[in-house]
Amino acid sequence: MASWHRRLHLYRGRHFHLGRLLFGPMTQYGIKRIQEKIGTEPDGFWGPKSIAACQKYLRDLMPSPNPWPSSDQKSLTEFYGEPGDESKLTNLDVSDLGLLYDGSRVKTVRCHTKIASALHRVLERLSKTHPEILVEYAGCFNNRKMRGGSLPSLHARGAAVDFFPEANGNETPWPIRATMPFEVMEEFAKEGFLSAGAFWGRDAMHFQATR
Repeated sequence: MASWHRRLHLYRGRHFHLGRLLFGPMTQYGIKRIQEKIGTEPDGFWGPKSIAACQKYLRDLMPSPNPWPSSDQKSLTEFYGEPGDESKLTNLDVSDLGLLYDGSRVKTVRCHTKIASALHRVLERLSKTHPEILVEYAGCFNNRKMRGGSLPSLHARGAAVDFFPEANGNETPWPIRATMPFEVMEEFAKEGFLSAGAFWGRDAMHFQATR
């Protein structure tokens, strides 16, 4: 397996050739490709019908029953414990999966023990299909509130993970401008995770283990 510094050179270099995937807005052709996959009219317009079809498609990929809690604070606390409780966390070994944070090799991801196995399965698959996303890892556990809100973030419970925030930020609409590949959302959905880009239309860097 290639060393992590070789991965850095390879995938950073590839960024200049990936076009829409990492830096450009979604083309009409790209939207049509997603629409064809999710079973709606491929007209290149991302509106309510496409959004509903996209969310249904991803939910159909999720395990049944979904192993994760609802996103209300009561359900989250019952399932994950109090936000900021580091006794619930584990250091997930990702040393062989090619994750980088600000260009430095990531050996472990600090996440909630309950999501560790599922998260590792997603990252293992993405290391083979979308390594260019994993070199833009942006964190998991972070004991903070939601941006612009007063409630704890899912990151405060170690139950959410971010990738490539530069092009998939909180104010960047997906899929019109944000660049997170739909295939990455599919891989997270297979383990029951919600993709913020698909379910909230923004913040496409964010994936969380809730229903």
